[in-house]
Amino acid sequence: MLTRKQLELLSFIKQRTEADGVPPSFDEMKEALDLRSKSGIHRLITALEERGFIRRLAHRARALEIIKLPEAMEKPGFKPAFAPKVIQGDRSDPPRGAIPVEAVHALELPVMGRIAAGVPIEAISEVSQHVAVPGSMLSGRGNHYALEVKGDSMIEAGINDGDIVVIREQTTAENGDIVVALVEDHEATLKRFRRKGNMIALEAANPAYETRVFPDHLVKVQGRLVGLIRSY
Repeated sequence: MLTRKQLELLSFIKQRTEADGVPPSFDEMKEALDLRSKSGIHRLITALEERGFIRRLAHRARALEIIKLPEAMEKPGFKPAFAPKVIQGDRSDPPRGAIPVEAVHALELPVMGRIAAGVPIEAISEVSQHVAVPGSMLSGRGNHYALEVKGDSMIEAGINDGDIVVIREQTTAENGDIVVALVEDHEATLKRFRRKGNMIALEAANPAYETRVFPDHLVKVQGRLVGLIRSY
């Protein structure tokens, strides 16, 4: 049997996940349940996990998954006796020219390991984790995936070591595109693409790294950069 606070939290996680597509943050849960610190939320999460109601997924932000609900919560029209506090935003007039905040549709993409923004590394083919990406970041139709950046050769393009880049799968590129390039069928790298006749130049965005030039049959475009996610 769940305590009042455990039931409140489980209900809040369910409501926010259904409304937003992702679970609430620990700060949002703390405010909704009117707790003084996030340590109380951690204890409630642990208790719900031990009782088999939720599961924490490794290496993912807001990684909570509801596995089951108490029998009472599964009945149509259920309303918890102790509803969580509704989080209210600032109701003052917004600044002139402010853009209204709207709910963002998010999709989960596989993170296919690490990609070198430096010297190429072995080609990547295994999923290491998943990341939630706003739907607006995905460029047109087609498949997308994500990669964790290793190295600093694209730093002047705003891509830092440890960033997650969102890639649209495609086999062609325009000059100037930042692409995932497969070199000699076994090395993958993130570079700016330039075609010069039957040669392909893979340009870094850091003067410490030289541009690498290959015959076009040795370079295969695996995708084009369409977005970037950075954690602070």
